[in-house]
Amino acid sequence: MCFYSNRLYLSIDDVINRVMQPVTHLIESIVFFEINILGVSTPLIVLWLIFAGLFFTLYFRLINLRGMSHSIRLLLGSRSGGSRKEGELSHFQALSTALSGTVGIGNIGGMAIVISLGGPGAVFWLIIAGFLGMATKFVECIAGVKYRTVHPDGTVSGGPMHYLKEGLAAKGMRRLGKGLGYFYAIAMVIGCLGIGNMFQSNQAYEQFVFATGADQSFFMDKGWLFGILMATMVGFVIIGGLRSIARVTSRLVPLMAVLYLALALAVIVFNSDKLPAAISSIFNQAFTAPAVGGGILGSMILGFRRAVFSNEAGIGSAAIAHSTVQTDEPATEGYVGLLEPFIDTVVICTITSLVILTTIYVPSEVIEMQGIDYTSKAFASTLSWSVTPLAFIAILFAFSTMISWSYYGLKGWTFLVGKSKRKELQFQFVFCLFVALGCTIQLDSVLDFSDALVFVVSIPNIIGLYILAPEIKREVVQYRQRRQAK
Repeated sequence: MCFYSNRLYLSIDDVINRVMQPVTHLIESIVFFEINILGVSTPLIVLWLIFAGLFFTLYFRLINLRGMSHSIRLLLGSRSGGSRKEGELSHFQALSTALSGTVGIGNIGGMAIVISLGGPGAVFWLIIAGFLGMATKFVECIAGVKYRTVHPDGTVSGGPMHYLKEGLAAKGMRRLGKGLGYFYAIAMVIGCLGIGNMFQSNQAYEQFVFATGADQSFFMDKGWLFGILMATMVGFVIIGGLRSIARVTSRLVPLMAVLYLALALAVIVFNSDKLPAAISSIFNQAFTAPAVGGGILGSMILGFRRAVFSNEAGIGSAAIAHSTVQTDEPATEGYVGLLEPFIDTVVICTITSLVILTTIYVPSEVIEMQGIDYTSKAFASTLSWSVTPLAFIAILFAFSTMISWSYYGLKGWTFLVGKSKRKELQFQFVFCLFVALGCTIQLDSVLDFSDALVFVVSIPNIIGLYILAPEIKREVVQYRQRRQAK
């Protein structure tokens, strides 16, 4: 039976990969089309996202800096920005749900890859990318609330598919808006099954096996069992709807962040004698990289690309969660939303980088381990007992990402087929099925396909944001005027 299962396992992989590979390569060739600048292959999609972040930063007059204090006041205050308070979640719950979708295993493992390829200088550009991404997220979140749909039962649907369709229709571009909205929804439904589902469950399984004995673990050849357990846990949360997801994320995200940052800061403190050199290398190598122009550009592109993977600014997915906030002032969630790239990229990714740079990083060393394994080694070099809690935190990261992305995919699904309990349960069942499959089947082409789709949605999303930028700016100005009048 086991032999038959193994043959079936291999044949499923083979068939799906062979079917998916040509389609995946076609989409990747479009999404990640590269041009050569100073000897560095530069993906146009990264330049597209960089320019958007720079444009919105300047267009909204450095809102990334000027809006921080108001963001924190809104997040900590009891008022949601209005008396009517349509919506489902508080500012804190909306931010927690969005953060749970962006703070993930990539924050732990991704930085090792960036540093190994681009050196410490890439970290500087990652911080800059996170800063610029705050402005893009600001615009996405305001548009998400402004053009959301509030259903008769009080639930909310929002995000790029809604502001593309409704916002562009209001500008006299009904056909364009409808087409871009439906394209975004389709891509989100398919994409959520990879980057926000199978990849997460697969990485969670690997971390669980590692934490329970590695090759000697009882679960070493029982991915199907772990997959069923994980799918059951995800199902219990997501079938309860957005409020159930928010209840979990509002507790889980702070817990994960505090535990992870406590471990990371402990490692940095124990290696504080190396901290000045680490910080110096980040700034110096950002501008004095080998081969000057090519080295600087290479580290810049690596940093920006990792930041996009990290905080999803420009992709628009987090706006789906932010649009559910309880407020009648769309601008308030823009202010709260700009904290997301700051926490995810500027804080967590930078702290992870400092752990690596103050412990085991050797400039000439080629990192052959997977990113998350290398980061685990960095923690263990100072805190030998940290491997197990770090694996536990990584599993929590993966779990929280899955439940948030299930909601993103669900909203794309109901945008396409209509809202009903039966249709929602259909999608949630399929999502949970893919959670289990992610632990048992090596579907590299499916994951590549879904990742490429998630990136390609930044094209219609940012086009829509450019068109809607004057409306968003007017909304912000009017919000400020109302605040001053009070």
